[in-house]
Amino acid sequence: MSENQNNLLQMSSLEQNQLGKIEIAPEVIEVIAGIAASEVDGIAQMRGNFASGVAERLGKKNHGKGVKVELGEEGIILDVYCTVKFGISIPTVAQKLQDNIRQTLQNMTALVAEEVNIHIVGIQFESAKLEEEE
Repeated sequence: MSENQNNLLQMSSLEQNQLGKIEIAPEVIEVIAGIAASEVDGIAQMRGNFASGVAERLGKKNHGKGVKVELGEEGIILDVYCTVKFGISIPTVAQKLQDNIRQTLQNMTALVAEEVNIHIVGIQFESAKLEEEE
């Protein structure tokens, strides 16, 4: 992340009150968005990288997997990469996902996401149903 983006993120996730300041790390926003995404019916899994896959196999759960937080001139932009279950309406699931992430982030941090972009990167088929049909 560039120095300019890092400074902007600190300023946007900073809340001044009478006792001091509250600063929210981008990783916290990723985790909140990841948990909110996993609550939506129709989402099979979140996309991660090789390192997060190895960590999960070793027993460590990565709740921020599949979420990228970026701060532009407009504000906080979230990119969510996920796989949906077969037979589910993608536009409906994507809308529910956007709404749930935006609402959860606002409830927990008082931050408003300018954009919540959903990237469907795959479809998960139920192998048990496929085996029965054959």
